[in-house]
Amino acid sequence: MLIFLDLETTGLESSDKICSIGMICLDKEVVFSFYELINEDKKISSKASSINHITNEMLKDKPKLKDSQAWKILHENNNQDSTIIAHNVNFDLKMLMQSGFLWQGKIVDTLRVTKHLIPECEEFSLQFLRYELKLYKDEQKEALKYNADISPHNALSDALHVKLLYEYLLEIKAHDELISLSLKNVLIEKFSFGKYSGRYIEEISMCDRGYLEWMLLQMRDIDDDLRYSISRFL
Repeated sequence: MLIFLDLETTGLESSDKICSIGMICLDKEVVFSFYELINEDKKISSKASSINHITNEMLKDKPKLKDSQAWKILHENNNQDSTIIAHNVNFDLKMLMQSGFLWQGKIVDTLRVTKHLIPECEEFSLQFLRYELKLYKDEQKEALKYNADISPHNALSDALHVKLLYEYLLEIKAHDELISLSLKNVLIEKFSFGKYSGRYIEEISMCDRGYLEWMLLQMRDIDDDLRYSISRFL
């Protein structure tokens, strides 16, 4: 089973929870899509609502993840014959774990794989890649197939774009190679933020080594690939 997955959350703090889940599931002759609102007893912030357009009123009387149909689908396919495919999959797996679900199958991270295979991209957000790689050309046909409305930050719509991105990457590398790349750190050469934005990490390691050491020690939420890259250049 291939499970193209996207989650929306009540916010981006460590205490925030899942508020919606979208999936497109493919297994030989079995093909279906699924969308569900989830209520984990965590108020959704106005900032989050402004992005995903989900309100606290919409979540009223919705099930917790453990009581949802989404949980049942994931549980029934939680094995090494199944692959969850998501953009920044570690975030999704972490959020599922916070709600009590531990994934035991394989993973493909379309974010990390794109960084490996198409490093020349200016950005790597799902919406940027939607246009940069012209995924939008097939989105309406796919949307009809999976009963999805094209709307950024809607979990089912984003799951559909994850599927389109995966199929684009599949033309470059086979499925098993995408799995392997998902587990391999990306070497980042330049900073994309902060006072050294646009400058090479290797250069900063020679002129301001202390700053890089401070980042590793103090920035707890630093991206895994950036942490790996800083450590390599140090």
